[in-house]
Amino acid sequence: MNEMLWIGLPILVAVGSGILSYFVMKARMEAALAQQRAELAVQSARLEGQSKVLEETLKATEEAARRKAFDEFLADLRVEERHYLREHKALFLHKKSLVLQERIFFRNIPLSSWVEHEMPVEEGADVEELARTLAVFTPELMLNGPSTMPRRKMLR
Repeated sequence: MNEMLWIGLPILVAVGSGILSYFVMKARMEAALAQQRAELAVQSARLEGQSKVLEETLKATEEAARRKAFDEFLADLRVEERHYLREHKALFLHKKSLVLQERIFFRNIPLSSWVEHEMPVEEGADVEELARTLAVFTPELMLNGPSTMPRRKMLR
């Protein structure tokens, strides 16, 4: 029996040491795996944040480009106007009327034909001010405002 003890005891110690080292290594691996998962969660959160920032930046850039293109388009729109006085003579009647003609251009391409407005004029009235109030395509009514809209006047 003594010999069995000398043979069995080292085998039993070896098996016990193996089981103990197995559980220690398993705990170590689980700790390392938990640490890697935590690092992965931090990295994925950082990546998600960066993707949201990138998406917002991209949307803002697209919106700015769209706004700039629209402003450039509106800057290319212009109004050309001309006005003259028309006199109607019939026996003792002598009527004067202001005829204002306007059209809209995109660069040098007319977008509309001449739009004509006629208004009777009294003696001594300011023709320029009357033409300004009679205008339909005034820069104030256009979308891009008066500062960017050049006005071309022709007196015929």
